[in-house]
Amino acid sequence: MDIDDILREVDPVLHQIPQETRDLQDLTRAWVAERSTPELLPWPSNGLFERINDKIKRQIEKVEEMTGDMDPKTNFALIVIQTELERFKYLVRSFLRTRIAKIDKHLLHYISNDNLRTRMSQIEEAYARRHQLLLHNHYLNSFLGTFPPAMQNLNDTAGNISMIDSPDLDSAVFIRLLKDAEIECHGVDVDGVLTGKEGDIVILRWSDANGLVEKGDAELV
Repeated sequence: MDIDDILREVDPVLHQIPQETRDLQDLTRAWVAERSTPELLPWPSNGLFERINDKIKRQIEKVEEMTGDMDPKTNFALIVIQTELERFKYLVRSFLRTRIAKIDKHLLHYISNDNLRTRMSQIEEAYARRHQLLLHNHYLNSFLGTFPPAMQNLNDTAGNISMIDSPDLDSAVFIRLLKDAEIECHGVDVDGVLTGKEGDIVILRWSDANGLVEKGDAELV
């Protein structure tokens, strides 16, 4: 069960909302979530971005058709369409840039783990592999080439110390509860359980909030 299923239970008329409106809501929710979390979230697998890209293409074609028409009514409609188009483009650009920034910051962390690689789209994974190859070749030409072969790896774990930098999963995030839930909180000195009510907004570590978000009991805000 995902957030859409839960919202449909809360609001039975949700399924009556036009698909394009729901896509905008889903895109906005994905954008907020991606910007809020310290780690890369799974790439939307429900065809959301395929539909969004098709809509953007249609809107661009519509704008091109309407450009040059001096009819005031048409011009006003053109302004509305352009405004909506820019909103979609901004959300898509910001969403993708946020994900690329996370991949760049913890490149080896994502491409060295099979489960984490599945969070990336095919294009993102190809970008990450190409980026890592270029980076490693640059390091080899700059200084790694002078080291012994055994010391040229960038993912060494000798001495139980990993060279791979990982996201800080204890970073704070805000979540909104979509249903009553028990929230397990882990602090520096003491752990505890908080009883949350539907609609409550809570700040806690991402490592504690992740399970609630994955189960659809909460969403990031």
